[in-house]
Amino acid sequence: MKAIIIAAGMGSRLEHHTNEKPKCMVEVNSMSILDHQLHALRSNGISEFHVIRGYLADKLILPEEAGEKVKYFLNEKYRENNILFSLMYAKESLEGDVITTYSDIVYTPEVVAKLAASTHDISLVIDRQWALAYEGRDDHPVEQAELAICEGEKVLRVGKQVGPEGAAGEFIGLAKFNAKGAEIARTTWERVRAQYEDDQPFQAAKLFRKAYLTDLILELIADGADVGAVFIDGGWREIDTVQDLERVNSDTEIAQKSEF
Repeated sequence: MKAIIIAAGMGSRLEHHTNEKPKCMVEVNSMSILDHQLHALRSNGISEFHVIRGYLADKLILPEEAGEKVKYFLNEKYRENNILFSLMYAKESLEGDVITTYSDIVYTPEVVAKLAASTHDISLVIDRQWALAYEGRDDHPVEQAELAICEGEKVLRVGKQVGPEGAAGEFIGLAKFNAKGAEIARTTWERVRAQYEDDQPFQAAKLFRKAYLTDLILELIADGADVGAVFIDGGWREIDTVQDLERVNSDTEIAQKSEF
């Protein structure tokens, strides 16, 4: 199994913390976000990492361990596009079993273990305790949460357009595609890339080039793909704003236990 880390964005809401380094290199409790992710992924036997770089690409270099494979992709248009387009710079990597991760989230090895064990073709990590993280989170309102509507483990809808009422939880930005799911995602991307102009609406996105991964997931759901939820109750944090960073760094329980 390989991991694709989507790390092209600027992270402008972290202000001065990203003036001289990419968002994933910002430190959370004395470790970079990237190092937290690598720890959780390596703890589950993952040793192949594909990284999409963009902003300050030369500053984003993975600390490799013996026997690991690392491959880099460059999203030169990171200012103009968004997560989906960024991921698809590495579309050739969507084969076999693949975990994809946003680069501004930290999570425990246990979260990755649950995801890796999922048997769905496409699996999304969904936090049922999502609302707790938004208490007092003034700089990242709940309207920006990628919420999911589910029927059991079956994901019916997901994205920022989903309201809190009836939501099963929040998609945290961590997903897995098995070989079948990866092939479906890749071929679906190729179809919609040929079908839509960059500035056309696509699913919930006003502009195709600004689409999120969840917009592709909506397309896959509409096509009948097996998209399943992997439910968790905490065990992760998003570091999107200065407030997020200050809150996680001031949480003594997290600092002592290295848990989220």
